[in-house]
Amino acid sequence: MRTLVTGGAGFIGSHIVDLLIAGGHRPLVVDDFSTGRRENLHASAEVVELDIAHEGLAAVLDHFGPDAVVHQAAQPAMPRSLAEPLLDCRSNILGTLNLLECCRQSGVRRVVMASSAAVYGEPEQVPLQENAATRPLSPYGLSKLTAEAYGQLYNRLHGMDVVALRYANVYGPRQDTRGEAGVVCLFITQMLQAQQPVIHGDGRQTRDLVFVEDVARANLLALAPEVPSGVYNVGRGTGTDILTLFDLLNRGRLPRVHSGPRPGDIRHSVLDSSAFQRVSGWRALVPLDEGLARTVAHFQTGG
Repeated sequence: MRTLVTGGAGFIGSHIVDLLIAGGHRPLVVDDFSTGRRENLHASAEVVELDIAHEGLAAVLDHFGPDAVVHQAAQPAMPRSLAEPLLDCRSNILGTLNLLECCRQSGVRRVVMASSAAVYGEPEQVPLQENAATRPLSPYGLSKLTAEAYGQLYNRLHGMDVVALRYANVYGPRQDTRGEAGVVCLFITQMLQAQQPVIHGDGRQTRDLVFVEDVARANLLALAPEVPSGVYNVGRGTGTDILTLFDLLNRGRLPRVHSGPRPGDIRHSVLDSSAFQRVSGWRALVPLDEGLARTVAHFQTGG
């Protein structure tokens, strides 16, 4: 299968590219390297350096002729979206719309796009199902929700199969402290550098921590024509509070230091992924302790 991967040099995108190549697919990576890193790329991956909002994207799709597109390129940081909402909009909304329109013109039949649990905002109850209310607390959450809506509109208007995967809190090797870094990456890198991690708020907020390889595998399964167009949660379905995560990584070496709560942060976020499991057979395979150990080992070796 000829698959184009936007953001394929990024944290999640590069793991998707690895799995595609391992499965005998021929991916083309489109990445502007604003957050992606060349060292993340598989040695045999073909790469075009380009912003997905650029008008030149149409020519890239026409030349490559992909059967499917996996869309991971984004402005991924919630705090940055609060500081620079126009940049967030350009990348996550206009970039996605440009990609969808290029796919329509090139005859691409299936698009799998990354979305986020941030679309829900503060939930009334957990675990969250896909029909829960969507009340984003940040421009990032709103831009992801808007991108989803454009995808489903293209499905209705043009018959394009569009699958949006709402990720829980993804962690693992290659996560970058510069942009989309989640709490796992931040804690690990700070501890390895003998810096004091800071726990925002009281630390009782919970996160559904899902390993990056599980998320990459979900994207490959979503490429199958048997998976209907729509929006699906992708998470472990188990909440871990920040204090517990700190203690698992810290092992008593550093004190707990707290600051005020971070604007836009959600108190509790746990996803019910049973709908995606029913249509694809996916489930999270990597336990939290194993995933944390593999992530620590990656950063210890200078990853």
